Formats: sequence, structure tokens, C-alpha cells
Amino acid sequence: MSTLIDDTEIRLARRLKLEREARGWSLADLAGRAGVGKATISKIERGEISPTAVTLVRLAHAFDLTLAGLLLRAEGGDRLVRAADQPLWRDPATGYVRRQIFARPDHPVELVEVELPPGARVTLPASSYAPIRQVLQLRQGALTLIEGGARHELKPGDALGFGPPADVTFANESAAPCRYIVALTRL
Repeated sequence: MSTLIDDTEIRLARRLKLEREARGWSLADLAGRAGVGKATISKIERGEISPTAVTLVRLAHAFDLTLAGLLLRAEGGDRLVRAADQPLWRDPATGYVRRQIFARPDHPVELVEVELPPGARVTLPASSYAPIRQVLQLRQGALTLIEGGARHELKPGDALGFGPPADVTFANESAAPCRYIVALTRL
């Protein structure tokens, strides 16, 4: 076998164990969820055997991942995201600017920075919050956040943990731009 394949198998074995332990699952728990023998999983995690594609698909599914997602997590890679490499997107209707500071499929947390121009108002539906939990910290300006009917007036430094999924309106009712950071994780 080539070194590249050997290295991938070692990283994959470590990742499978990490995914299982992160969920607090025993070998028996994972075996039951994946339909793969407990002894087979143990041997894979110890690097004694190489899993088949079918076995990997079953294990990935048990972790609620695609095979590609599981392999990407195993590959790791550079975790440093330089400012120049952080994608920006501007909403043509409101001028809202979103910078994706950090997002990787192998990491549970995303970090986003938003600048909302004066007078701008953006309402996002409850469905966009169903699969995530998030915390917002206002860095600059003033922000009115209306979450499911509850109105929150934020000042620089204030932080708000979002509640159950609800329609959320972000409104900059001031004459100056506001900027905030959002940390979010998928459920």
C-alpha cells in the first residue's frame, strides 16, 4: 500500500473513533445504529483492518454524515482562514454585507460577521433557524432584533443567545452602520 493510502486509513480510523466518542456512543451503540459488527468497528478504529465502501457508508449514515463528509472530516486540513480568504456577500436589496469568517464541514461552529447599513431591515424565517443554534454579539452601532415578537435593543458589546426557532428581524434604526458577529452551530 502507498503511504498516502496508509495515512488516510490512519486518519479515518482516528476520525471514526472521535465521531463515536464525541457522541458518547459505545461500540455497541454505533454497531446498532450502523448495522456493522462491533468487532469490525473496533478493528477499524485500531487500524487493524481497512473498511469497505459499504461499511464506511453505513458508519457515515449512523453519524448523520455523507461518505464525502466523513472523509473530509478525516482529511482535516488547514484550520486557519486568512481575512483575505473570507468570502463576502452583499444583499443587493438592503446592502447587508455578510463575511463568512469561519465555516468548515469538519467543524461544528461557524462564525459570521454582518454589517447592516443605516435604515436596513432584514427578516429571516423561522425555518432558517430550525437546524442551528446561535449567539450574536453587537460590535458597533445599534441593532434592534425582533425574535418571535420579542424586541431586543442591543448596544456594542451586548450578546444575545437565540431561543427556539422563530421569525427574526434584524433592524438598524440608527443613522450609522452596525456590525455584529454571529457564532452558530448545527444541531
